[in-house]
Amino acid sequence: MPTAEFRRYALFYLGYYGALGAYTPYIGRWVSANGHGAYAVGAMLALWYGGRILAPPTWARQVARSPAPGHWLVAGCAIALAMFAGFLQFDHGAMLFVVMGAFALFFNAVMPQFEAMTLNALGTRNHDYGKIRMWGSVGFLIVAASYGWLLDRLGNDAFVWLTLPWVALTVAAAWLHRADPPSPAPEAGAPREPLWRRPGVRALLGTAMLMQLGFGPFYVFYTLQLQAHGHDGFAVGLLWAIGVLCEIVMFWQAPRLVQRFGAHRLMAACLLATALRWILVAFFADSFAWMAVAQTGHAVSFAAFHAGCMRRMAELFPARRDMASAQGMLYGFSGGIGGVLGAGMAAFFWQHGGGAAAFVAGAVCALLSLTVHLGTQRRTSTAPAAET
Repeated sequence: MPTAEFRRYALFYLGYYGALGAYTPYIGRWVSANGHGAYAVGAMLALWYGGRILAPPTWARQVARSPAPGHWLVAGCAIALAMFAGFLQFDHGAMLFVVMGAFALFFNAVMPQFEAMTLNALGTRNHDYGKIRMWGSVGFLIVAASYGWLLDRLGNDAFVWLTLPWVALTVAAAWLHRADPPSPAPEAGAPREPLWRRPGVRALLGTAMLMQLGFGPFYVFYTLQLQAHGHDGFAVGLLWAIGVLCEIVMFWQAPRLVQRFGAHRLMAACLLATALRWILVAFFADSFAWMAVAQTGHAVSFAAFHAGCMRRMAELFPARRDMASAQGMLYGFSGGIGGVLGAGMAAFFWQHGGGAAAFVAGAVCALLSLTVHLGTQRRTSTAPAAET
């Protein structure tokens, strides 16, 4: 990919995940500081992930019909910016959740579209995806590492103002893609089998959904878990930074790992490491050193696993015309259904058993995901025609 093209794609990831670097670690802190309890915190994250169930497939259908898909990308980002600004006015009551739901619908809609655009632009060099996606991790790192310290000094009310510029950056970055061409149309009369019925797809969706389910306690309550065990805002930000730094290194190295070990073996190792990571967070949260060790696991439990999933998506959906819909389907199942259930599970166990119970539940989900994944590998080895 030419350097100018690389920068166009990297900038969008930078802005999008910079915004998530504020939202994911600190929305719970903001909601809690406004007097809401664990179920409200969980509901905010559940609405975020709920947007991934409805928005991506609906958005993908509209994008597929449009001769100017870049216009849809710009519109989605602009509406998401307007919705997030609504938090300046509404931080209590029903409107808090209405604004959250509207923001989630549009901000979640655009990323599967952009992932498909990225993979299509890479073509046969899809294993280089990590080098572009790494810039999303850079944005997440900048924000997650600094906002704990900033909120300690500026107050929790500054959360929305600090996040808005990153959402605005996605609008500017999307504008650079406004003229990108649409994907090729399917051939006239060509049979169109439902994407989820292709061999290997349902197993990948189940694996990714269970993995995301296990991430529920991390995304909803990790910051609160650390605060409950005596870590201040600086320490919380530093721990988030450790995880994202390892993530960045892994995204840079992921092409080599995917090429050497293949997506199946890489994903299996990631799932096992993730279960061990959540056990550490469950029982050693009072130790900064052990939390730092656990955060290094983000390199495999997020970055390497995500790169493996993207490789599998490219293998399962080689036609460019299928990629946007396939990405929407993956986001709907993993980040959508898995995210909603994960947030609900996390809130339940946090409310009734505390942080230890919540993160043990996350570890169990990672092991269930590993079981599904290994079962897929066994079926592949015994019946090559049944799985790919």
